[in-house]
Amino acid sequence: MSNGVYTNPGRRHDFVLLFDVQDGNPNGDPDAGNLPRVDPETMQGLVTDVCLKRKVRDWVDVAFGEKDRFKIYVQAGGEALNTKHDRAYKALDLKSTGAKQNKSDVEQARAWMCQNFYDIRMFGAVMSTGVNCGQVRGPVQLTFARSLDPIVPLDLSITRVAVTRPEDATIAVSEEGQGTTGKQTEMGRKALVPYGLYRAYGFFNPHFAQSTGAGEDDLSLFWQALQQMWDLDRSSSRGLMGCRGLFVFSHDSPLGNAPAQRLFELVHTPPSQNKAPRSFADYDVRVDEAAVPEGVTLTRLV
Repeated sequence: MSNGVYTNPGRRHDFVLLFDVQDGNPNGDPDAGNLPRVDPETMQGLVTDVCLKRKVRDWVDVAFGEKDRFKIYVQAGGEALNTKHDRAYKALDLKSTGAKQNKSDVEQARAWMCQNFYDIRMFGAVMSTGVNCGQVRGPVQLTFARSLDPIVPLDLSITRVAVTRPEDATIAVSEEGQGTTGKQTEMGRKALVPYGLYRAYGFFNPHFAQSTGAGEDDLSLFWQALQQMWDLDRSSSRGLMGCRGLFVFSHDSPLGNAPAQRLFELVHTPPSQNKAPRSFADYDVRVDEAAVPEGVTLTRLV
């Protein structure tokens, strides 16, 4: 285990995230009837970066959302985004003039938003809509996750023994005077992946962190969220999901001491030898620690 190098916001960090799903839908595609996302050429499963960030946001909100510095900007329901922008102007005693906003005012509002919202500090945001708080490029960037093997998305029929509308349950009477019962069940669909092990990549840029004010506590919280957010996000539709690996490569130099792709290649996750993998035990995950370049520290958090 590292001595805390991986929480230093003054260093560049590249990381590999492994997670799996069993009998669940990790990320439904609304353009395909909410079936699990797939690459149509390889049939490998996909999970978007937006989906992963949503889980991080939700975990941070539950764990630390009561604290002013850890509010979440992008969340379902509640205040509209422009209403949150307006909070910055009121706190700074500034007047919003929309698109013609004074540059100095925008910079002050931008700094206030970074200070108060965790996901803006870490992921960035476009806040130039209506009440102008500028734009922020966050230090943390994530890629899509891709399954190591092709997946087989299943679309299963399910039934419910309760009907939705009162008229569907009404007993009808035929011309012969015989009563016929109404609907007895409702039909539905449920999509799932029998099993998939997914791999995603991420990057932390210390130069953008300096711009947004992201600190050691923010980075430490991010690593914690990647490990624990799966337990907060449980639902019957997602099946059994969990973090199976988190490998952080920390560079001595803020500019980096080795290309990210060279470091990622040190984490070996070959396809399963089992033609139909159904558990993490079907995979052989290995890390070539001896080949880590000079100036880079590898921390295996999971």
